[in-house]
Amino acid sequence: MSRIGKMPIEIPAGVEVKVGENNEVTVKGANGTLTQTMQSEMIIKVDGSTITVERPSENKLHKSLHGLTRTLIANMITGASTGFKKELEINGVGYRAAKQGNKLVMNLGYSHQVEMEEIDGIKIDVPQPNQIIISGPDKQKVGQFAANVREKRPPEPYKGKGIKYIDETIRRKEGKTGSKKK
Repeated sequence: MSRIGKMPIEIPAGVEVKVGENNEVTVKGANGTLTQTMQSEMIIKVDGSTITVERPSENKLHKSLHGLTRTLIANMITGASTGFKKELEINGVGYRAAKQGNKLVMNLGYSHQVEMEEIDGIKIDVPQPNQIIISGPDKQKVGQFAANVREKRPPEPYKGKGIKYIDETIRRKEGKTGSKKK
């Protein structure tokens, strides 16, 4: 039995969950409304303030979808109530970020500025020139947008310059050593 799949999901106060036709799950909360269609074979039951996910058989496909379905619903509930955020840090001399309107403008050592537009459902915040906070209700969108920002200048292992997640550690490499020829 899936250890994750059999755990019930608690619905916090202020969050409304509906399961429609074809297992279309709609979650309404303070941060917005999220809708996702789950696999139609999975059995999703809403009992008061808890949700349980069951599988119809011990088939390998159903076993693999059991935990996935439960986790996706739990992430939707967390996103609708509290939201998700990713924090990025910029390291390097002259590297900095600023927010202009709904655009994130970054100076990353290129001959031009790198601009990224906010997408719907994502909020960008720049509290300091070397810190970027990306937040929103959809975990997948937040993570993907943060990965796209990091991709513009990934951290390099010699000096540690680039954009990295705040909790990421960069394995540093030793540079070349000058050896004398005889």
